[in-house]
Amino acid sequence: MFDFDMLGLSPTLYTNLKESGFAKPTPIQGQAIPLALEGHDILGLAQTGTGKTFAFGIPLIEQLLKIPGQPDPKTAKALILAPTRELVNQIAESLKPLAKNSKIRIVTVVGGASLKKQMDLLHRGTDLLVATPGRLIDLMDRGAVRLGQVQHLVLDEADQMLDMGFIHALRRIAPELGSPRQTMLFSATMPKQMEELAGAYLTNPRRVQVSPPGKAADKIEQSVHFLNKADKPEKLRQMLAEDPTALSLVFTRTKHGAERLMKSLVAQGLNADSIHGNKSQNQRDRAMRAFRNGNVNIIVATDVAARGIDIPGVAYVFNYDLPDVPDNYVHRIGRTARAGREGKAIMLCSPEEGLLLKQIQKVMKLDIP
Repeated sequence: MFDFDMLGLSPTLYTNLKESGFAKPTPIQGQAIPLALEGHDILGLAQTGTGKTFAFGIPLIEQLLKIPGQPDPKTAKALILAPTRELVNQIAESLKPLAKNSKIRIVTVVGGASLKKQMDLLHRGTDLLVATPGRLIDLMDRGAVRLGQVQHLVLDEADQMLDMGFIHALRRIAPELGSPRQTMLFSATMPKQMEELAGAYLTNPRRVQVSPPGKAADKIEQSVHFLNKADKPEKLRQMLAEDPTALSLVFTRTKHGAERLMKSLVAQGLNADSIHGNKSQNQRDRAMRAFRNGNVNIIVATDVAARGIDIPGVAYVFNYDLPDVPDNYVHRIGRTARAGREGKAIMLCSPEEGLLLKQIQKVMKLDIP
């Protein structure tokens, strides 16, 4: 495995990496970065928490440093699409330190935030645009952004984009992009539809993969508790009380369920908040900030929020409701044991959820104790 100093990166980017404490690439970065720097399209298969943001982010910033001149008004040189607001913000925050002391401008556009403010930001043009597909189309329809100068496209968490019905948005966005361009697609799982997506948007892609789809991080200790649905609230409260200061994520199936459960935990004196689709972007951002800095130590969330949470210190992931889609279990528990740490993933399984458990164990290729 090489060090970053062996890649011939520009001095600005290499210094920024060093100052951020990065010397050696993770396995997915080690495979993807050299190929991406050579200009290949990339099809990356990597579970969450493996460092894939830098796997596409480092070559992207390097290539932007080499494209001279300011972006024209209302244009972008590179585009990253991600399925959720949290993930868009997470990607942008991760990449900003890499662009320090350069003229690279990074702009985010997501639903639930001020359209006018985003239109004003785009009016100046940007080097790197990070967006959710729905909001990007809103801005395209209003003439606020033109994508004809985009030379680099990244689709992150592409499998969830498909799950959330963004395939129509991709079909709308792709023809507007510049050509030729480099496209990188990253996904934690590889359903058949993903192969079709890769075939449609990637040209002779190099495939990089660090762990089989469906495999959870090795350092996650998984377990399942069998109990009646009515007994779940008390069981969860007991387990949370056993380690009262630990950072814990609790996943529910519905938005209303998340809000109800959060309120009952708060009523029992626990320090909890919630993030789900009924919350405004400001409320979600506030909850995540409080969780990140330790002012709140329990977040109750739905799957829509699962992929944008990159907080290294999450000790427990509780599957209060089992997910309807087995792959979502992999994403949920991938919120713990990040950046080399250990973590626990605990399922509360009622008799009605037996079939969902079977499907999860099939995807994971293991019997969860």
